[in-house]
Amino acid sequence: MQPTPDFDPGKLAKSLLRRSRQGALATLMVSSGDPYCSLVNLASHPDGSPILLISRLAVHTRNILTDARVSLMLDERAPGDPLEGARIMLSGRAEQADAEKELLQRRYLNAHPSAEGFASFKDFSFFRIHPTGTHLVAGFGRIVDLKPEQFLTDLTSAEDLLAAEEGAVEHMNADHRDTMKLYATKLLDAAEGDWRCTGCDPEGLDMQAEQTALRLEFPERVTSGTELRKMLVRLAGEARGNTK
Repeated sequence: MQPTPDFDPGKLAKSLLRRSRQGALATLMVSSGDPYCSLVNLASHPDGSPILLISRLAVHTRNILTDARVSLMLDERAPGDPLEGARIMLSGRAEQADAEKELLQRRYLNAHPSAEGFASFKDFSFFRIHPTGTHLVAGFGRIVDLKPEQFLTDLTSAEDLLAAEEGAVEHMNADHRDTMKLYATKLLDAAEGDWRCTGCDPEGLDMQAEQTALRLEFPERVTSGTELRKMLVRLAGEARGNTK
């Protein structure tokens, strides 16, 4: 199926990955190989791949450590019939964080601040799901299989931006909460709330109020801290223009 002006499957899959805070994780039972499904909290890596914080005492973690193959179901959580909303079934391999642990921890705790109390427990570890593909269902006639390059964010040449992300998030939350509110209410038509920034990447800004997450997409790709600052100022101007 080819994208149309009102349906871009890659864009929708990206949005679901960025906005989802919970999902149904399917693993394979160690003893029998039978499917096992559990509810998990999640956040997203800068490229959009899911981040998990799970305990070795949990059945799904023991399953993953034996066989890393997993699938993850995410949906829009829209009002009404859940089957009328968009959802994706992502397949991939879950790998424990090593070199990226600091990055995964920071982004996960930005999305789930309450997890800070147990994130350092010895039995808890951060895992990242490396997708092999996803199956998108977005309504009648809108069922598409996507490859990772169609729904993950390309981080090529974005090293400067990734290095600046932590400081940018802290700065926005400390000094520009009013601007975050404008982004949410004027550019994304969201309700009033205590909106804060949880992350950024070359394609957009993630924000959250309570457990409601939003994605503010950039009109152009940014790959450095300087470009990010210019983009955020530009979008703030557009948001203020919408108040007239």
